[in-house]
Amino acid sequence: MSLTPRSRFLRGAAGLMLAGAVHALTFAPGPLPDWALAITQIVALAIAARVTLYAPSAKLAWARGWLFSFVSYALGLYWIFISLHRYGDLAAPLAVAGVLALSAFLALFPATAGALARRYAPLASDSPPLRILSGTLAWAAMWAAFEWLRAVLFTGFPWLNIGYAHVDSPIAGWAPILGVHGMAFVAAFAAAAMASLWQPSRKKAMDSRQALAAGIAVALAAAGWPLSRIDWSAPTGDPLNVRLVQGNIEQSQKFDPALLEQSLVRHLDLAAMLPAGGVPAPQLVILPETVLPVFQDQLDPRVWDTWRRVAAQRNMVIAMGVPLHDRVNGRDRYTNSVMGFDGNTPVEQLVAGNPAMRYDKRHLVPWGEYVPPGFHWFVDMLNIPLGDFDRGGERQTPFAVGGQHVAFNICYEDLFGPDLLPALQPGANGEPGATILVNVSNLGWFGDSWALRQHLQIGRLRTMETARPMLTATNTGITAAIDAKGHVAAQLAPHQVGVLPVAVQGMTGLTPYARFGDKIALALAGLALIAAFGSGRKTRRA
Repeated sequence: MSLTPRSRFLRGAAGLMLAGAVHALTFAPGPLPDWALAITQIVALAIAARVTLYAPSAKLAWARGWLFSFVSYALGLYWIFISLHRYGDLAAPLAVAGVLALSAFLALFPATAGALARRYAPLASDSPPLRILSGTLAWAAMWAAFEWLRAVLFTGFPWLNIGYAHVDSPIAGWAPILGVHGMAFVAAFAAAAMASLWQPSRKKAMDSRQALAAGIAVALAAAGWPLSRIDWSAPTGDPLNVRLVQGNIEQSQKFDPALLEQSLVRHLDLAAMLPAGGVPAPQLVILPETVLPVFQDQLDPRVWDTWRRVAAQRNMVIAMGVPLHDRVNGRDRYTNSVMGFDGNTPVEQLVAGNPAMRYDKRHLVPWGEYVPPGFHWFVDMLNIPLGDFDRGGERQTPFAVGGQHVAFNICYEDLFGPDLLPALQPGANGEPGATILVNVSNLGWFGDSWALRQHLQIGRLRTMETARPMLTATNTGITAAIDAKGHVAAQLAPHQVGVLPVAVQGMTGLTPYARFGDKIALALAGLALIAAFGSGRKTRRA
């Protein structure tokens, strides 16, 4: 019995939504194992490539791409509901609407990419090999270009870039050269090439030449394996002994003034505790973002003196996430910062928020750390402590500790690879670039959700791009040490109180990505589009 047009439409939409849902599972282990993420991502995306490149019209290609991506984002970012509803006290229907609205907006980028590829490089079941190659290249280049646009437009939100599904695949070998957007190009090309192999209406066996695109895609992906064997950086100095502190303060309690002292005492005890037998004493103790949930000058100076004395007694540097209030050129300035100090740091500097070691967050979270114009009505509905913070400088001096140079980033700043690169370069006054990267976060806003594991994958990819180790110190998890090759050397279980002692070897040297950022990937996408459209025109004339 033949299906009616309506039945075919509903079945196709359901299949596309299912593919989008599976695609959402590929950005971090759980429920899928790490070895299955890359191939599952390519297979799911191949379905989207198939229904867009071979769509009857660009308009239909756009609609199909949007539906696939909307479901993928809505499921992959479900944890935003937790912050809005559980901790922000936003009514559940409004919290759901917020997640769906964000997902609908993000889906515009891949939908437009697919529609443009279908418009200028369409494929048909009888397309010749060069036409297939041009179409798949155009689709991959458009996808990568719009992933980049999603990362920069309106301050950017590059979470769930398909490159993060390939941290444990051969494609990751391209990270030190092309970065995450170049990895997205390779993955999208592989998906589109796979889609071109499926021709259900074919009446005769496939001509081997029609597998040209698939063969090139496999070779391009496989080339990442030998690239991953290259040492893009070299050890410098002695390993730095570090203690990462995970206080596990429940988010609903973190900003309760009555519990402030309890939280500070817990973190002080974890910072001051003697190392276990056989474990070296820490040279650097790192505490998470907003360990202090009030501005530093709101604390009694005696509290800062207690912290300073602990640093002096243990002969160590303490770095903690603190919202800072100071005055610059006669105006009040508020920043989300990391403040470092040792036993010789004057208490007056800690109270004033101007110690020698300080990092101010540069890439602020919309609605969390600044309110975009016209959206105060939305913020007023939330029970979340928000503010308009000032931005930090582009290049801030890394903390010099134990012969290493430690560059901090805060919260979701590590999503923006180019933002981390200035710290790797020598400073204007000649001080060395960073040898170790550190991310301090508070993911307690998102409960025990995929956000924690997705964020760890993001940190792993940043280490591959920069060939630098990265430490993550978080309130509730995942607190971890990642080496310069992207391997997790050690981590704490989430939602537990604890400390993680690690010896971190600093690294020096610049990868191609560290030198040029996203320029190489964008040039690759541009060349692929020129070649694809040029080849497509020649094929159509023939």
